[in-house]
Amino acid sequence: MDDASTGEWTAGTDVDWDAQAAVFDDEPDHGLRAPEIRAAWGERLRGWLPEQPSDLLDLGCGTGSLALLAAEQGHRVTGVDASPSMVERARAKLAGRDARVLCGDAAVPPVPEGGYDVILVRHVLWTLPGPAEVLRHWRTLLRPGGRFVLVEGVWGSLSPVGMPVDKVTGLLAPLARRIRVEPLSDDPLLWGRPVTDERYAVLAEV
Repeated sequence: MDDASTGEWTAGTDVDWDAQAAVFDDEPDHGLRAPEIRAAWGERLRGWLPEQPSDLLDLGCGTGSLALLAAEQGHRVTGVDASPSMVERARAKLAGRDARVLCGDAAVPPVPEGGYDVILVRHVLWTLPGPAEVLRHWRTLLRPGGRFVLVEGVWGSLSPVGMPVDKVTGLLAPLARRIRVEPLSDDPLLWGRPVTDERYAVLAEV
């Protein structure tokens, strides 16, 4: 679940996401309610996702804001989240789109192997135990030539949480034939404010 943009959580598993669902979209980069923030994320997705319509798996989709942007760009979207309340809100947000939202564990989502062109994950990998094993399993869900789009970071100064970019690229190296890192800290439109911590996207083709 996309949880770390404020740096307030000490660990993703410590949060009652059903309780958070009602206020989750209040964060500027969660709800994407401001047109300029929505446009900024939409522009990034256009650069990260295939030009042609693709099958996209959004793991830890939260209330479905990024999934909705991807669906609006013509992609066929499957969202997965462990919180029934998040799933309910995501389904409402994606109603009428070529999309479905499932309740399940992002680490082992209830979807078939080899069914997706893109796996999109924002601020989730750092919360999962055994990220190397998780990535290996996610790799089996991608078709040949598919790609990972992983948005992660390191948040907080006193007790930082998250994953540094070198760890993510190191874990992906055995699984991908091409890896690109895109820094995101320098674009305040993505977050609704200037940020000074480490935020990035890793694009990995398999």
